[in-house]
Parts: sequence; C-alpha cells; structure tokens
Amino acid sequence: MDNSNIRDDLKPTGADAAHTVAKASLSSIPVIGGAAAEIFSAVFAPPLNKRRDKWLISIFDGLKRLEEEIKGFKIEELSKNDKFITVAMQASQAAIRNHQAEKLEALRNAVLNAALPNPVEEDIQLMFLHFVDELTPWHLRVLRLFDDPRAWGLKQGITYPESHLLGSSSKVLEHAFPELVGRRAFYDQLARDLFSRGLMKTDSLHTTITAQGMFASLTTDMGKQFINFVKAPVEKV
Repeated sequence: MDNSNIRDDLKPTGADAAHTVAKASLSSIPVIGGAAAEIFSAVFAPPLNKRRDKWLISIFDGLKRLEEEIKGFKIEELSKNDKFITVAMQASQAAIRNHQAEKLEALRNAVLNAALPNPVEEDIQLMFLHFVDELTPWHLRVLRLFDDPRAWGLKQGITYPESHLLGSSSKVLEHAFPELVGRRAFYDQLARDLFSRGLMKTDSLHTTITAQGMFASLTTDMGKQFINFVKAPVEKV
C-alpha cells in the first residue's frame, strides 16, 4: 500500500457532514444567508478534510516505519487492538482541532507508541493525550528542558555560563529561551500548570539553589513517562 492509495481511501467524515449542514443552515437565513454561507465556505472549507488527510497519512507513514524497524510488528494486527483504536481516535480528534506542529508531532508519536507491544497503561495514555490537547507547545518545551537541562543544552548547542555559585531555575530557563526574558508571569504559569498535572516537582522556578541544583532534573517519574510517550519511538519515524 502507498500514500496515493491512502488518499484515495479517505472519505468525508461526520465532521465534514456537519460543515455541509452548517453551510446549508446559513443559506436558509433571509437576506444575509447566501453571503454568510459563501464566507463560511471560503474560510473553513475544506476545514477538516485537509487536516484529517494530512494527519492520517502521517500516521500511516509512521506505522510503516515501525513495521520496517520492529521485527514482528504488523499494521494489520492493530485492527484487533481495541486499546490502540481508542487512543488513535482520541489523538485524531485532538489533532484535527490543532495546527501547531509540536502538538501534532506529540500526538502522532503518542499513537505510534500506543501501537507498540506492551505500551503504557491505557488510562495513563488517555490522560497523557488529554495533557497534550490542553497544554501549549511552550509547556512541552519547558518540560523537556527541565528533564535534563545540560543534556537539552548540549543537544540544542547551548552553553550555560558557569560563573554562578547560586541561582535559580528561572536563570536556566531564560538562558535556554531568551524570548522568555521579561515574561515571568507567562512562564510561571507554565510551571504551575506542569506541577498541577504531576509532571514537574515544583511550581516555582525562583528558589535560590546551588549551581548543581539549577541543572538537576525537575521532572517527576510521571513527567519522564509523559516525555517518553510523546517522543518518537524510533529514529526518523
């Protein structure tokens, strides 16, 4: 099977039918109905088909990659896996609501990880999908940074200054992401959000700590599990 076949197999969904119904309803409004329907169509049509098609093709490509890399993995077997189907459907609904590349990548990786043998417990998978859906790309960036600030910096080509004997995690954050300098209210809320979901150990990035403490991991065991769940299961997947 190839991508052209996948595209041929994609059919209108219930959401697309809802778009058609909405347009028809707008057309029935006296005087402005026709114009409103045309504007609706111009702005949103095809609003779901394009996102849905791109999403499904990306999932198919990822599953094919898993089939190539993992011995014994067969895409056809997934049709018998109710837990995978549930996760894939939940992720798909979230993906269609989103356009941000980082969130779409996280959702895609979650589906691919759910397809693997011995995945994370089903309820935890669904909880993590909910987190991806409601959090922002900045939440994901901050969480990945504080999982291991030095390893993250090495991967990103960022060198941290070594002159401070004491400091705070906020200094690490602002050095890693200069665009957050002067936006304390914003990134404090990010930290509180991650803490409230049990993904980070602290809700404050401003406690004075040693230089060693500044670069210690701030993610909880659940936070690490979440990061792995939204990370690509194999390279170039």
